[in-house]
Amino acid sequence: MAKEDIMVKYGSWAFLIGIIIALIVGIYQAYTIESTDVAPFLEGDGGWVAWILAIIGAIVGILAFFGKGTITEKEVPAFLMAGIALVVMYGVFKGVTITPYIGALLAGVSLSLAIFVAPAVGILAIKAIWDIGKEV
Repeated sequence: MAKEDIMVKYGSWAFLIGIIIALIVGIYQAYTIESTDVAPFLEGDGGWVAWILAIIGAIVGILAFFGKGTITEKEVPAFLMAGIALVVMYGVFKGVTITPYIGALLAGVSLSLAIFVAPAVGILAIKAIWDIGKEV
């Protein structure tokens, strides 16, 4: 097996693991936000979970930057728009109080997915700007 195939596999697994962790943490957050009005990422021991999500997101972004991840060159614009949508979605659902649990579920899942995707979006946005500037 070639080294490129292994890197693509690592990128695929990192993306899948990040999404699963983000969804599980988001669902847990929905319960916590609903019962205490404090997001687990903002206080207490929840910060390490945000760091894990951010590091996995950075790995996905770096692998995609070098063309070895799951996000291909053709998919980068759609990924960037989806990542921005996740960040905006958290801002919208942060103050929504649809009960029981729906507002908290939307806020929790969108926050954890945004934390996971934000480093990859940042890295790929830099690459997109670089590629645009290079073509001049």
